Amino acid sequence: MTRPVTLFTGQFADIPIKELAPMAADWGYEGLELACWGDHFDVEKAVSDPTYVDSQRKILSDAGLNIYAISNHLAGQLVCDLNNDSRSDGFAPASCAGDAEAKRAWAVESMKKTAKAAANLGVPVVNGFTGSSIWHLLYSFPPVTDEMIEDGFKFFAEMWNPIFDVFDECDVKFALEVHPTEIAFDIVTAERALKAVDYRKAFGFNFDPSHLHWQLVDPVRFIEEFPDRIYHVHMKDAIVTTDGKSSILSSHLNFGQPGRGWDFRSVGRGEIDFEAIIRALNFINYDGPLSVEWEDAAMDREFGATEACSFVKSMDFPKSDRVFDEAFSD
Repeated sequence: MTRPVTLFTGQFADIPIKELAPMAADWGYEGLELACWGDHFDVEKAVSDPTYVDSQRKILSDAGLNIYAISNHLAGQLVCDLNNDSRSDGFAPASCAGDAEAKRAWAVESMKKTAKAAANLGVPVVNGFTGSSIWHLLYSFPPVTDEMIEDGFKFFAEMWNPIFDVFDECDVKFALEVHPTEIAFDIVTAERALKAVDYRKAFGFNFDPSHLHWQLVDPVRFIEEFPDRIYHVHMKDAIVTTDGKSSILSSHLNFGQPGRGWDFRSVGRGEIDFEAIIRALNFINYDGPLSVEWEDAAMDREFGATEACSFVKSMDFPKSDRVFDEAFSD
């Protein structure tokens, strides 16, 4: 049996879920990974109203869709982010705008509630971000000390361990989408993040090769390094487009803008070797969903989401139960 192919609804949050669910089914998807924004999944209602999760599930089931995970990237980002400018004001209630610690306090409680909401919905994984208090220190000038970086990982553990306690209580796992601006953005920092929380089982990864590829990190090696921590998978493509003029740091050019040093692509239209990824996932016995996170600034999203679903289904294949020449043995 191949894995279910689902659609992450974050990039479609402007479409009401009652409209999006049948659209996604028509595009070929078998389930949705609901974003905790727009009207797709309301964490507060899922915790306080016993009928809400049933109503959201019914919307999906009426369209013939399942659900395997929810995602709360926006609240998660505020937990460790510096929260010191207006970019993240829209991630939290308006009453928190401009107040870094108010945003943080709200986010911590929101992520605890998200674990409870996932349990009420009956899904085992919450995907998201952690934020990072040290991402701005990436380039070591003005000089950055080892102690500053270590303090960042300690702060991550201090802020997230109480959240993970609630995840443990709810028997739900948190899957960090390893990503620039998060506490873990490559293999080295992912290992360090695991160590910071003493390798507790509540914390693992939402594997997304697109964020690794343009950093020149091998996505397959990531799977090989963390075979027991791949809690969810995003199918998303990317391409490096440096031309001798632009930088891999993107030159302050927006996605889709000519001259940018890298960009996301609709799945199958970038440089990522998805067959190698499927083989690696088979090797670690990952049997969860393959969730399309569709982003391509130069392509119509409905066309892209439809094509991406077909591509992922064509690329996925089940693991063999034998070596080919065993057929010749007695």
